[in-house]
Amino acid sequence: MCGIVGVIDNEEKALELVVSGLRRLEYRGYDSWGVGWSNNSLDIEKGLGAISESGFDRVVGATKALGHTRWATHGEVSEANAHPHVDCQNNLALVHNGIIENYQELKYQLEKGGHQFVSQTDSEVVVHLIEDYLNKGNDFLKAFNYAINDLSGQFAIVVLENKTGTLWASRRNSPLLVGLAPHKTFVASDAQAFDRSVKQVFVPDNDQILKIDTELKVFAEEQELKYLPRRYDGEYAESSKGSFNTFTLKEISEQPESLLAVLSRSQTDMQGIADIINNAYGLFLVGAGSAYNAGLTASYLFSRIAKKHINISLASEFPNYEHFLTKKTVLLAISQSGETADTLEAVRVAKAKGNKVIALVNVKDSTLDRLADYSIPLQVGPEVGVLATKSLTGQIALLQLLAYTIAGQFKQGKERLEEIANQANQLLTEGILKQLKDVAHVLVKQQHLYVLGRGLNYPTALEAALKIKEVSYIHAEAFAGGELKHGPIALIDTGTPVVAFVARDENYESMLSNISEVKARGAYVIGVSPLNNQVFDQWIEIPDSHDMTPILAAIPAQLIGYFLAVEKGLNPDRPRNLAKSVTVK
Repeated sequence: MCGIVGVIDNEEKALELVVSGLRRLEYRGYDSWGVGWSNNSLDIEKGLGAISESGFDRVVGATKALGHTRWATHGEVSEANAHPHVDCQNNLALVHNGIIENYQELKYQLEKGGHQFVSQTDSEVVVHLIEDYLNKGNDFLKAFNYAINDLSGQFAIVVLENKTGTLWASRRNSPLLVGLAPHKTFVASDAQAFDRSVKQVFVPDNDQILKIDTELKVFAEEQELKYLPRRYDGEYAESSKGSFNTFTLKEISEQPESLLAVLSRSQTDMQGIADIINNAYGLFLVGAGSAYNAGLTASYLFSRIAKKHINISLASEFPNYEHFLTKKTVLLAISQSGETADTLEAVRVAKAKGNKVIALVNVKDSTLDRLADYSIPLQVGPEVGVLATKSLTGQIALLQLLAYTIAGQFKQGKERLEEIANQANQLLTEGILKQLKDVAHVLVKQQHLYVLGRGLNYPTALEAALKIKEVSYIHAEAFAGGELKHGPIALIDTGTPVVAFVARDENYESMLSNISEVKARGAYVIGVSPLNNQVFDQWIEIPDSHDMTPILAAIPAQLIGYFLAVEKGLNPDRPRNLAKSVTVK
């Protein structure tokens, strides 16, 4: 969730590069920030909310700096809890992502030894722990090594040592990588923090130690290792909203093009993945949030198109199924960022059982991309808004193409996706946008609303409810249409808003019956369907697309959430309490 940037810059612009790198990581979400720099003395500046827009130009001559954007876990949102944290002697500044699980025990011992703590965080323990080992006469490499060996949990840590002007870093099951460029070196939790001069990257293994000054050195325990950086051709997030007011609306509007990007997959590549799945004994699919909803959609698609059974699990729940795994089980893990902690934990559980892992991921060189045995790049382009929009429809489209490939119908699947990409344009016309704004105007003062779907549209209902909750903070709950009479219908009263996704498929008549049930109890029904019906109070028309309905239905679902946020005066790009990349379990 949090963002880390550290820079060594011979051209004395280290702080400027850190601040601009942190701003490129704002899409990850944060509630406070801080920077530290060394120019003879160690200086720290912190703030709440958005990163300061000015003031850093007064700092000249800084050749080394680090910074952090925080999303609160341990301790409230405050300047004291913001990173960097410093040691008692103001020689070390530390930033940290992740969770130190044994921090209370370590803090107790350090306080007994005279260390003074000023924050409520688990992170501050680490800087005092390093200081404690330095006070015992160890050099920095030994002290850092001893400290990380004492830690339980997951972490990415960067430390600025003022006396030598050196950056030190290490990671364990949390993203961290080094970007190499002429005259400067970056260390960051996300490659988006790099500037465009970076052409090589190095990703350390767990518990390796990085020493960054005039050059990069890599250590395992205290032994120096040779390392081989890789060429970096990664995408940089587009910082411009273009003609749009928000990144979210821009990315929703890019979906006709991002869907076409899915078609760049060759039949050979898709067939290779299909063969692995066909030869598996048990296929699990995991994801979190929108990625889980994409996976649940795939469970219907694989059944309908490929006659294939999928075991679908929330990534956070997957470790509870480890006893079902055999050596021939295959895990398909879905994540936009490739850094979702719950999904990575699921992958580690599967690999410990000897399972093959296939990743469907949007970020090259992410942790998931590296951990997987096989990776299917999503290639929808960087997604800056916190909401999953084009990544969600891209995931469904790619999974759909995979289902067709498994069925031996790659060409047919590609033709269907081309058709859907063209139909997506119909949902972004001024007429449809006005209708969806009208829907938002009707719903904006509601505290509760319900979303219904059946079959392929049940995951769509889950996704629509998620979008509304995420961005407008209205309680939205989704149900399979057939479940209404088993309890939820008790929630329906006069004027209760219900959004219903109704495909023209085998579930059509059953869905109309379910809608009639809520209508009879006074519900106000908004139908999202290719066909109008008298039970709808408002109708949003979508193209008739049969088994491609989840892709097209997702777009009005996203726009309803978006326009609700706008109507309420909220920032759709930065919903409260949410982060783009959820790197803690």
